[in-house]
Amino acid sequence: MGVPVPRFPLRPGRTDPPGARGTAVGEARHLKRRDRAHCPASVLAAGAQLTGRTTTATAMKVSSLAAVSLSAAALVHDLGVPSRFPNMLRVLKPTSPMSVGSWLLAGYGPAAGAAAISAVTGRLPRAGALATAAAALLGPAVASYTAVLAADTAVPAWHGAHRELPYVFAASATAAASGMALALGPAPESGPVRCAAVLAAGAEEVATRAAERRLGMVAETYRQGRAGTLLRTARVLTASGATTALVLGRRSRSAAVVAGLALLAGSACTRFGIFAAGVASAEDPKYTVVPQRADPQPDES
Repeated sequence: MGVPVPRFPLRPGRTDPPGARGTAVGEARHLKRRDRAHCPASVLAAGAQLTGRTTTATAMKVSSLAAVSLSAAALVHDLGVPSRFPNMLRVLKPTSPMSVGSWLLAGYGPAAGAAAISAVTGRLPRAGALATAAAALLGPAVASYTAVLAADTAVPAWHGAHRELPYVFAASATAAASGMALALGPAPESGPVRCAAVLAAGAEEVATRAAERRLGMVAETYRQGRAGTLLRTARVLTASGATTALVLGRRSRSAAVVAGLALLAGSACTRFGIFAAGVASAEDPKYTVVPQRADPQPDES
C-alpha cells in the first residue's frame, strides 16, 4: 500500500532486492532527469592529475561530486521512501541491475567526494590520489549502469537495444564530461579532452546506429516525434561541439566554452530522446505485438 504501480513492465525473470520491486522503472526514468553523465569526468580528472593539468583535474573532481550528489538525491526521490536506499545495500545481487547500481553509487559517491575535497583544500594529497583512482575505476560503470537498468525492462525501445544502449550511454557521458572540461578548464590543458570529445562523438554515433539496426521497426520511435527531434538535435550538437573543440578549442577560450556547452547539451538531448523513444514504444502496442508475431514460433508438434 502506498507503493506506486510501475508505468512500464519489468522484464520477466528480473530479481530486485526487498523493497525495490516496482521501483526499477522509476530508476530507469531517472535518466530523464540528469543521469550520471559526468561520472567519466573522474577518468578525465585522474588523467589530468597524472599529467600535471591541475586546474582541469580540480574542476572535474568538483563537477563529478556535484553530479553524483544530484544523482543520489534523484534516486532517493524516485525510490519514494529514503530508507529503501540503505536497505538495498544489505545484500548484493549480481542478477539485479538495481542492486549492483546502488552499490556502485554508494562506492563512487564517497570516492568522488574525497577526491574533490582533497583537491580543493590541498589536504591529504595521498588519500586524495587514492580516492581519485577509485572514482576513475568506478565512474564508467556508474555512467552506463542506468542503460543496463532501462534495458532490463520490457520496454521495446530499450530492451531491444540492450546490447548497444550501455555503449551509447558511456559514449554520451564521455562527451558530456569532455564538454565540462572544455568549459571549465584552461585552453592550454585541453588537448586530451578535445581528443576524448571527438572519440566520444564518433563512438556515440556508431553505437546509436547499431542500436537502431538491431531494433528493426521499433527504431521508428528513435526517429519520429519528440524522440526523433531530440536525437537529431543531439547529433548536431555533439558533432558541432566535437568539431569546434578539435579545430578551435586550443586557440580560443570562448570557442572551447561554446564547444563544451554544445557537448553537454547534446548529451542531455540524447538521454531525453532515448527516454522519449521508450515512452513511445511502450504506449503503442504494435511495437510489442508486431515483433513478437514476426519471430519464428517453435514447432510444438
